[in-house]
Amino acid sequence: MMALLFVFGPILLAAFVGWRYRREGEGARWIALGLFVLFLLYALTLLASVPSQGYLELGSYLSVPAFDFTLSLRVDTLSSIMLVLTGLLLILVTLSSWSIEKPGPYFALLVLFAGPIFGVFASTNLLWFFIFWELTLVPMFFLVGIWGAEGRIYAAVKFFLYTHVASMLILLAFFLIYAQTGAFDMTLVRESMLATPVLIWWLLFIGFAVKMPIFPFHTWLPDAHVQAPAPISVLLAGVLLKMGAYAMIRMAVLMMPEQAHRFSMVILVLGLVTLFYAGFMALYETHLKKMVAYSSISHMGLVTVAIATVSSAGLSAALFEMIGHALVISPLFLIAGFLHHKTGSWQMGEMGGLMQKAPWISAIFVLAGLAALGLPGTVGFVGELSILIAAIERYGLWLIVIALASMIGAGYIIWTFRRVIYGEMSPTVERSDFTMNRMELAALAIFALLIVWFGLFPSELFGVINQAFSAVATTGGAL
Repeated sequence: MMALLFVFGPILLAAFVGWRYRREGEGARWIALGLFVLFLLYALTLLASVPSQGYLELGSYLSVPAFDFTLSLRVDTLSSIMLVLTGLLLILVTLSSWSIEKPGPYFALLVLFAGPIFGVFASTNLLWFFIFWELTLVPMFFLVGIWGAEGRIYAAVKFFLYTHVASMLILLAFFLIYAQTGAFDMTLVRESMLATPVLIWWLLFIGFAVKMPIFPFHTWLPDAHVQAPAPISVLLAGVLLKMGAYAMIRMAVLMMPEQAHRFSMVILVLGLVTLFYAGFMALYETHLKKMVAYSSISHMGLVTVAIATVSSAGLSAALFEMIGHALVISPLFLIAGFLHHKTGSWQMGEMGGLMQKAPWISAIFVLAGLAALGLPGTVGFVGELSILIAAIERYGLWLIVIALASMIGAGYIIWTFRRVIYGEMSPTVERSDFTMNRMELAALAIFALLIVWFGLFPSELFGVINQAFSAVATTGGAL
């Protein structure tokens, strides 16, 4: 019953918050923060309770047996990890949004987002999964469209249309699965039951590739990131992109392993193209937030390479990189948004000497940037190294080319440091006040701590992740 409350409770709570705090938002902030703390605590409880193999049953509701339309809520280690990551990011996004304008409606939409995202990771019925998948678009559309920058309407519509059209491919795949198996329950579907597995796999792959996003389906993301407020960019990069990667692993790989093996080279090539193309685009950029956006896409290319191994080691590395990417890219987006708010500029050429004016913020930006390029001792290094090892084991030594992406990353990150953090203090920086709200600074400090902690003690996270794939391989498909 508790799981059902976390699915539908936020929807009702969002309506109350939006109505009660439509003019002032002090209470809305605390209600959202309280809900997300409960979300994280419940997710941690689920992670501690899941069996070593199989799913933890959370209940079945709203059943329509004739069409196998039942809200079946189950979690395993994989989905529990995603719920923990989501709960953590929602808390940190709330702290980072403490001084947002129009806080009542803003936090109501954040609360609204919490319900369907819980359903995405906890539902094992394909139709209900799709309903929750689509519902996540609604609050994100308004958060970008209302609180975004000058081009927010264009970016919000483009984001919605791209992801919605891709979702239609996913829905078609789900109906084909039902037509051929008579089941919407993903735990019952096996690839051997499908008459057209190739068609279904491609529909799922393209639908999830848009959400991740993988080249050439990525073009909606830079616009969405640039126009979205910085905390919403954290949700885009840390939750929505990971939602696509989670679904790719869950359905296109674990539910259909034979097709994943068959087309693994396609996944690998697209991952490598995404990795290097976005890296070079980041190297070219002078717009600070767009540089971070392309860096984010490049890292998702690395996740795609790991998925292409179709091995337990590769999938474990992919999940570690997904978590590490969320922890690393989030403070970069937050600080980029903060600098724009204070200076009125996105152009790195108009900045410089930030370390002299805001040393703590600069230090966190440098730490996150070094983690993004894979500095040893940070979570970024462990993720990239584990993917490199898994890829070489699967495809051979030629995949050492992945290491070149780190060199490109070093290029655009160090060049960004030179233009923004160090050097002579620019007039723009000199006349700006970089005082940061305590809640926002606390969020950045937590990100910095986690980047170092999981970089120094990765075995704590890998222990849980490895259990996820040893369990899922026996319940959602065999590798």
